Amino acid sequence: MFLKKLELNNFRNYKNLSIDFEKRKTLFVGKNAHGKTNILEAINYLSILKSNRIQKDSELVNWESDFCRIQGEVLKNDLDIELDVLINPPSKKIIKLNQIKKTKSADFLGNLVSVNFCVDDLMLLRGAPVDRRSWIDDCIARIYPGYQDRLQKYNKIRSHRNNLLKSLRGQSFSDEVLSVWDEQLVISGSNIVFLRLKYLNEIKETVTQKHSIIAPDEKLDFNYVSTIFGETNDFDAYSIDAIAAFYKEKMKDVRQEEIIRAKTLIGPHRDDIEFFINSKSATKYASQGQQRTIVLSLKLSEIDIIKQKIDDTPLLLLDDVLAELDKNRQNYLLTSIEDDIQTIITSTDAHGFEAEFLNDVKIFHVKQGEVFEVS
Repeated sequence: MFLKKLELNNFRNYKNLSIDFEKRKTLFVGKNAHGKTNILEAINYLSILKSNRIQKDSELVNWESDFCRIQGEVLKNDLDIELDVLINPPSKKIIKLNQIKKTKSADFLGNLVSVNFCVDDLMLLRGAPVDRRSWIDDCIARIYPGYQDRLQKYNKIRSHRNNLLKSLRGQSFSDEVLSVWDEQLVISGSNIVFLRLKYLNEIKETVTQKHSIIAPDEKLDFNYVSTIFGETNDFDAYSIDAIAAFYKEKMKDVRQEEIIRAKTLIGPHRDDIEFFINSKSATKYASQGQQRTIVLSLKLSEIDIIKQKIDDTPLLLLDDVLAELDKNRQNYLLTSIEDDIQTIITSTDAHGFEAEFLNDVKIFHVKQGEVFEVS
């Protein structure tokens, strides 16, 4: 898989930008706040149809315009693929694959698969549970294109159920009123939890192996913390039916509290992932270096699992992350990148890179929304 070309119109601080990618490694250098990250954000958007930096697509539109467009040309399995996204708030975005409009994101996703590693990811462990849920959901969506649609369906069901709970607050009613939404929530939510456990089970061995190379004296473990059945690191012990059975019983237990608080209190939207170093909580006790080792291991494992699942190589997007890693972790990251992986990096300058690494790298300079090729 290779991104051949990227075109941006009215995206962030770029009115018009066209970049041809000629080599497996590309480096964008320049001062902060000049637009380096925006380029990687656009590529990542073509990969997962959302930004990892903002909640509303409207924020991607240049302030002098009322729309923006992201286009990419991808070489996949010796075939040229054209990707096109038009964001025109308040209308829904328009997505096209090879100039044909698609109504389902699953029909678009999977044509450009990337692993995005940015500075914010290094704070994954110390962030809120929503950050770790977002991390694992994005990982799964890169492997299973239909996963985002399942998440959206779950959230829509939960929203309808919450609205019903609010309307029923303080009133007497039969459980049958909620039963329709309960059944749909259990089916949809159980599927999401099952896929999260499946993903954790698939990466567990790879993550621990990579972590042990950087930190041989530290043992990494992680649990899925479920509001439905509690904590577990036995990720293949729960079938969808078993999760659904726990789900139904737990819903009975929290029914009165949900009615009082008028919100859905259990389900994948409230779950978390907890990491441990030598049996101690990494969130509470691990040093910054230890936490960064965990995140680095997770990101490199993402690449491996994607290659296995799609039988192709994803793009690797490194956004200013090298400057935040010490020399040991930086070297491990760079030497772990195989030659067949297209890698696009941003940095304030090229001085921190080994001369050998820069031998076959295309370098662009970014300044105030303009991109110049460095000869």
